[in-house]
Amino acid sequence: MKSFNFQTTLRDFDSAMSEKVSENIDLIILFSSNEIITQDFLTKLKMKFPNVEIMGCSTSGEIGDSVEDDSISVLAMKFESTSIKCATVEIADMSSSRKAGADLANKLKGDKLKGVFILSPGLNVNGSKFTLGLRDVLKEDISISGGLAGDGLDFSNTKTIYNDKVFSNFAVGVGFYGDNVEIRTDARGGWRPFGPLRRVTKVEDNILYELDGKSALALYKEYLGDKANDLPSSGLLYPFAIMDDDDNQDGVGLIRTILDIDEEKGSLVLAGDMEVGQQVCLMNASTEQLVEGAERAAENLGDVSKDNGALICVSCVGRKILMGDDTEDELDSIRDVVGEHFPIAGFYSYGEICHYERTKQAELHNQTMTITYITERAA
Repeated sequence: MKSFNFQTTLRDFDSAMSEKVSENIDLIILFSSNEIITQDFLTKLKMKFPNVEIMGCSTSGEIGDSVEDDSISVLAMKFESTSIKCATVEIADMSSSRKAGADLANKLKGDKLKGVFILSPGLNVNGSKFTLGLRDVLKEDISISGGLAGDGLDFSNTKTIYNDKVFSNFAVGVGFYGDNVEIRTDARGGWRPFGPLRRVTKVEDNILYELDGKSALALYKEYLGDKANDLPSSGLLYPFAIMDDDDNQDGVGLIRTILDIDEEKGSLVLAGDMEVGQQVCLMNASTEQLVEGAERAAENLGDVSKDNGALICVSCVGRKILMGDDTEDELDSIRDVVGEHFPIAGFYSYGEICHYERTKQAELHNQTMTITYITERAA
């Protein structure tokens, strides 16, 4: 396996492709802004690489040599003994998310499948249900990772791409097949709990109505104090974590971001699902803690010193908002672990899909740095 990455502007894209991707390749994964991902751009790219599978999505910021907005971050891979297969599936509306995940998994499942990397629309999709649909079909030992496309801070329109097609309501995935391909993933947040544990007593998918029999919104405002005046935007800074019964707040559970509020119903709209009976706790973090979380995710991948490997990083737009001008530190912490010149591409997302150490399955994450490591042993 050989892998190449680069990050460039639209103006310099053609020359960068010619310079960096000078040999036959199997797969191009690219991340860029809505403004750059156009039909004309993809048509020209596919004409230049007619026999290469191309996939990608719009972002809330691109990860590559640095963290940028309105750049193009590219990862190109050539495999020796590994085969790949790409597929797409329409997600008509939120209610069809689980079925769409299962349909996509059915298209990708096959002999010697080791893992899939998935890019989904960031809007009008239930990411928790979509991920559950993938799990319904794929065996537990198959790696599942990816993320939900972004649209800056506008939350208006997200795009996924496959070859020369641009979609607003399709997910695209790639499967990796063979005896020699190896895929490792990890997800870490860096958030810390504060306040007491609360039991979820009324919820419908991602709409949280009650905690301990009381209005979820009223309790949330109580903890936020003056910052409640800035809801829903301040909700990005104070997500929930789903905690195990035996956590005693020492561990950090699956993160759920607050996207919106409903004053009339006293409810919170979350970026992922919860279930009645689960315990949750409010979380907060500093830039330093989030950076430490990203570093732990890289460290937990183990030895990635092979010169033929590559990393795909999917982090959350909420982390980017919180870190502000220090967002670059998150990428720097990963490069401190894997090496300055290791091929890395990725994006800031509206949700991350990755293995979760507690459930031992893929989950939808919020406010988390997720890393997918792909390499190939010599045949």
